[in-house]
Amino acid sequence: MDNKSKDLDEIKAELSEKLEYLKENAQSEEEVEKLNKFASYLVNKYNITEDNFDVEKLNRFNEGLSFYQRFKQALEKNIDIDPGRLMGLTDGIFGMVMTLLVFGIALPELQIANYSTFVSFFLSLAPNIGVTIVSFVLLSSFWIYHQEFIKLNNLNIPYLWLNILFLICISFVPFTTSIIGHYSHFFLSEVIFGINIILTIFSFLLMYRYANSMHFLENTPSKKERNYVYKTFGMIMALTIVVSLLNFNVSSNFIYLFLLVPVISTIRDIRFKME
Repeated sequence: MDNKSKDLDEIKAELSEKLEYLKENAQSEEEVEKLNKFASYLVNKYNITEDNFDVEKLNRFNEGLSFYQRFKQALEKNIDIDPGRLMGLTDGIFGMVMTLLVFGIALPELQIANYSTFVSFFLSLAPNIGVTIVSFVLLSSFWIYHQEFIKLNNLNIPYLWLNILFLICISFVPFTTSIIGHYSHFFLSEVIFGINIILTIFSFLLMYRYANSMHFLENTPSKKERNYVYKTFGMIMALTIVVSLLNFNVSSNFIYLFLLVPVISTIRDIRFKME
């Protein structure tokens, strides 16, 4: 066997070993599929075929696979941050955001001199108070879901930023609540509020899915529990779209359909535990 064939065999063996190692340490079938796609991408990029098979191209392929391996390991490496501190930050932001909702209800700039004026002013605040209560209930529901489903034993940088993305969406709720409270007669205000809630749901599901795939959750959820979480948030997302359309096209009072969220969650939780 000549040196070239020997080099080819050694490199091929090294590549095969490296691919098998990555597949064995994959967290899910989806990750194995992504790894296979990446390997196929490298094969196509360097035009490696049975008729076009040389040491230089295999070395480039090997370097690409090694970079992927190092990058993946660095990206997914756990960080030395107590998950309890992240939970504390999350609870603190929820508390501040839920408090800020009330400050969105503005008092009149001029002093009210008589009772009838005060009554008129208070009645004019009714829509804002109603929307504030709705947003408070929604935020409370998200906080409960976070406490119930996100119990961490570890974390890494990608998960940390997914959690921060979720908190960004939560932090905008007082702003979008004020918009819909003052400008509900514009459809765009309904869209902005709806997008805020939908992005909050998406970010939560991304965070939950990633934490589960990386085994960061204290109690690994079963397939049944994961479906329960996804379907529950899917129902809230569908409700958000329906409410946004009805609230503008029919009556602004349809915003109060969001108060069904805790009812839906409670009923689904009872049924889930009874099955």
